[in-house]
Amino acid sequence: MASPVLRAGDVIRLTTAASVQFLKPIVVRVIRELPDRYTYDGWLWLDAYELGRKGEAVARRELFVMRAGVQVQALRPSEDARSLVPTRRREAVGVG
Repeated sequence: MASPVLRAGDVIRLTTAASVQFLKPIVVRVIRELPDRYTYDGWLWLDAYELGRKGEAVARRELFVMRAGVQVQALRPSEDARSLVPTRRREAVGVG
């Protein structure tokens, strides 16, 4: 199975498969990979927002994880696929 290439906006779940630090799994939204940092083969540094139960960003984190242990939950929308990530709809509100 190929390891995912992570892009800004991807939502991933991190468990002990990604690192022993995730005994309690977390879900994060990727900001970017940090390619300039030294890593071991198969590992990477991520800049990401940890997401709360409602999908809101609760903390910004820099994470060192095993790429093969990353569980992709949702991909960022692209020009070809607009509905991969659920988005919150804004409704127009009339005034007066």
